[in-house]
Amino acid sequence: MAGSKTFDKLGLDADIMSAIADLGFEMPTEVQAVVIPRLLKSSRDFVGLAQTGTGKTAAFGLPVIQQIDTTSKDTQALILCPTRELCLQITRDFKTFCKHKKNIRVLAVYGGSSIETQISALNKGVHIIVATPGRINDLLRRKRARLGNVQKVVLDEADEMLNMGFQKDLEIILKQVPDEAQTLLFSATMPRQVAAIAGNYMHDAEEVTIGTRNAGAENVTHVCYTVHAKDRYKALKRIADFYPNMYGIIFCRTRRETQDVADKLMKDGYNADALHGDLTQAQRDRVMGKLRMKNLHMLVATDVAARGLDVTDLTHIINYNLPDELDSYTHRSGRTGRAGKKGMSVVIVHMREKSKILRIQKIIGKKFEFRKVPSGRQVCAAQLIGLIGRVKDVEVDHEHIDQYLPEIQEMLKGMSREELIKHFVSLEFNRFLEYYRDAPDLNVNEEDMYQSEKGGRRSRRGDDFDMAPRGATSGFTKLFINLGLKDDLSPKKLMEFVNDVTPGKTVEIGLIKVLNTYSFFEVKTGESEKVIDSLGRIEYEDRMVRVEPVDDSRGMQDCRERSRPTGRRGGSGSFGGRPRSSDRSRPRNSGRTPTRSKSGGRPGSMSRKPRKKGRGQGSGRR
Repeated sequence: MAGSKTFDKLGLDADIMSAIADLGFEMPTEVQAVVIPRLLKSSRDFVGLAQTGTGKTAAFGLPVIQQIDTTSKDTQALILCPTRELCLQITRDFKTFCKHKKNIRVLAVYGGSSIETQISALNKGVHIIVATPGRINDLLRRKRARLGNVQKVVLDEADEMLNMGFQKDLEIILKQVPDEAQTLLFSATMPRQVAAIAGNYMHDAEEVTIGTRNAGAENVTHVCYTVHAKDRYKALKRIADFYPNMYGIIFCRTRRETQDVADKLMKDGYNADALHGDLTQAQRDRVMGKLRMKNLHMLVATDVAARGLDVTDLTHIINYNLPDELDSYTHRSGRTGRAGKKGMSVVIVHMREKSKILRIQKIIGKKFEFRKVPSGRQVCAAQLIGLIGRVKDVEVDHEHIDQYLPEIQEMLKGMSREELIKHFVSLEFNRFLEYYRDAPDLNVNEEDMYQSEKGGRRSRRGDDFDMAPRGATSGFTKLFINLGLKDDLSPKKLMEFVNDVTPGKTVEIGLIKVLNTYSFFEVKTGESEKVIDSLGRIEYEDRMVRVEPVDDSRGMQDCRERSRPTGRRGGSGSFGGRPRSSDRSRPRNSGRTPTRSKSGGRPGSMSRKPRKKGRGQGSGRR
């Protein structure tokens, strides 16, 4: 364990030890103390499970570097990771680790940068390639990358690579790696998709769990605020003001929502910006530069965009929305509370998400602190104390300030100490007092919560919302869409779909009912025409998505009649016939959509790699 070994006891050579000493490290983390000796001595496939921020890169990176043969120009190690940011971070770490080892060449291969530059570097010879699956696969198709002599393959954040749709890319890549190559898999969690990789591509794999599986960092406090869905942004502002020294990441579910929240925060005067998949590499670099320099206090990001961010000292992680895959909460919260420092992971939920909180508690093995959203008075008090603390701690330049003291004292003559304090505080503080003077209570009261849980206007069935066959909620228009359960549609996917393809602000969605071949959902009456027009432009492979307002005097009866099999596609009636299975294909131009991945089936359902020659016949964890 980390407490019983130093780096010089792990079997690392002198050059790597010099690099570690340059970094100022003396004691390995627990994952490094456990993993490094195993990888140096064994060629077995390996699954390492450890939470985010525990030093996994060094755990697999140091043995990989030590075992490189510099007399050969062949690529001997391939590190696969899901995002550009993580790819660049791993590459930087590797170059630091091997700076005293002569002639080891490491190359980052990722999209968004010149492929010609990467090809030129590959032509000169590269020992270690750190790559995203999409770009390395592109280079393989061009026959510019050669993996025939690879001895080690590392799958880092493999679950995210599958979630991001890299299944086919991984299959193609791993088929070009020699059967005898050692496969190393590292992850913070072990969902079914990761277990599928271990079963399909690893044989006789040794699995090691460091710490509690899927557990969050020990130094992280988990806090939950429950509000009405319409008050989510107001609650976010209230929390940000209550912690004036916040330096953190706010996680949203979609790219559109990420940009919308960031725009609102910037308009309201906060040092914030967005990070999502629609940004160019130059824009991403600019945003990340500001964050690392702490010119940004809040980064609003999607899960995918935030993968691999190399940012330390984050004080807060705020879950503006819970992740679709609840296991991802561990990744999010693990970005704070590192290196022995305290951190806080905040979730803002509405009344129907209580079951998800209970499931996350089981995953991380910790209880949430259910707190009240701070009142206006509490926010003002926190801001005032924070201001006084900054004044007290400020460094005074006596040499330059003292020359102005006589003038200042003359101007302030006759004012008491108490008056001086009040005037000083008011100068900085009046806008907060004014903004929060009549601030409403954003908390959900116990009666509302009770009604929701006992089957009030909205009820829950698993992750589905129930809509009774009646008129729309006041102020909302009920719409029909010709997609349903057979199209892999869920309420969450429907909400994301509507917001991804509808321009402008986030669409407020009311009740949702997902049926077998069609669905109903409510939108604000003033937005219904825009939603109908936007969704009506989305084409499936050989049919159009249809969205129509519902006439409840006949709506449900017509749907039941027209959803029966009729032997024809579509139909000209108000709802159309039952779509054929061949019609349920991926939209061509919709961004994130409520459909299956292009490869079909569940993520992780990869074809099996042939058994490796000379290896044991036992399989890794499934």
